[in-house]
Amino acid sequence: MTPEVQIPPAARPPSARPASALYRGVMRNLGWLLAGKGVLGFLSLFYLAIATRSLGVVGFGRFALIIGAAQALAGLVTFQTWQVVVKYGMVPMEAGDEAALSRLYRAGALLDAGSALLGTALAAAILAVWGEAFGIGPTLSRATLIFVVVQLLTIRSTPLGILRLRDEFRLSAVADSVTPAARFVGTVLVALIHPTVQGFLAAWALAELLTAATYWIMVARTGDLALIRRGGAAGEGRGGGGLAMLRGEPGLIRFALSTNASATLGLSAKQVPLLLVGAALGPAAAGTFRLASQIAQALAKLSQLVSRAAFPELVRSVREARAAALRRMMARMLAASTAAGALILGVVALCGDDVLRLVGGPGYVSAYPVLMWMAVAGCLELATVGLETVMTAQGRAGTVFVLRAASVVVTFAAAAWALPVLGTRGMAVAVAAGAASALALMAAAAWAGQPRFSRAAPGEGG
Repeated sequence: MTPEVQIPPAARPPSARPASALYRGVMRNLGWLLAGKGVLGFLSLFYLAIATRSLGVVGFGRFALIIGAAQALAGLVTFQTWQVVVKYGMVPMEAGDEAALSRLYRAGALLDAGSALLGTALAAAILAVWGEAFGIGPTLSRATLIFVVVQLLTIRSTPLGILRLRDEFRLSAVADSVTPAARFVGTVLVALIHPTVQGFLAAWALAELLTAATYWIMVARTGDLALIRRGGAAGEGRGGGGLAMLRGEPGLIRFALSTNASATLGLSAKQVPLLLVGAALGPAAAGTFRLASQIAQALAKLSQLVSRAAFPELVRSVREARAAALRRMMARMLAASTAAGALILGVVALCGDDVLRLVGGPGYVSAYPVLMWMAVAGCLELATVGLETVMTAQGRAGTVFVLRAASVVVTFAAAAWALPVLGTRGMAVAVAAGAASALALMAAAAWAGQPRFSRAAPGEGG
């Protein structure tokens, strides 16, 4: 088990902001994130519909397997650097220590660059050994490798963390909006000019490049890009102090490894089921499963927005030692996620058939049971991610990793029985079972751990 990262009491300021400031901060951040995702999430239904109808069930399944494999590989090697930047950048930012911030940013950039190099090597090896098993023959292999390399080279966790640290959620919302907008435009052009798997991969890759460039432009607007450059020009050698930061902060490395491991497990629960369906049942079944899960994953994206909005405020609250405020916030998050989950499940139950027919066409209506089970899993994840965010902000990333690992074991154990018996629906049932176990384990650990990791500020009560 990865050692827990304790928050030294000496690092905490003597006074805490009112608890209401925590909620206002989270809601302000979430508002910007939703503003950037709302209309553009609607666009995603259009480009998904264009891709499914242009490629057909088998072609879209092959496309989905390539995208899923690339995202799984990126998740395997990518550090959650944005959380590292927010957690370890709060104190130097408030103290105005630009040298420390520069070293931290460069350490994050080194982690991202190392992830890209490692991922590229793994991608080449995986395609050579298992490409044929997933229907990626010699014709598609080269295009797939290029797409995976682009996906890895456009890792933008460090600039995301810088914008989160600065509370520039408005700028990050603008950068995030580039991905679906570029995909929509690219998908329309590909459908008109060259409607093949390779063409859609090129459109997706271009969207990733444009989004990464926009993130760094936004970082330049905050002045942090110049800060990174000044740090490198200060004579600290190659890496600009980034390597020194990594060596001098053993807690940072542990935290980065723990959050990476937890994110990898979380992504495994989302992408590996698709790959298993493709390997066991073929590209057509994978296409059906992907479309249903893609629609249901709108719930998971909402949970990611909540996590990103809450994390900076939770880091501040943990440093200010407000245990009572954290407990109240967890209770409110669980209540809100329960209500939202019930509402969303009702909508999916009533409109799921129509959405599948509208987006994919009549050939995808059979995916309705898969959509329902994946929606259940998404609702459970919506409740889980709030608890996970609190524990990560407290430095309990090691515990989060262990609990996520246990839930992934449940998912694959259930899949071993359900996939051969129930097909794609069986995999969806297994994903829902894993999500339920994750929520139960995370809730028990989050509530049990509160007194150990923080104490109430004066006047807050127990």
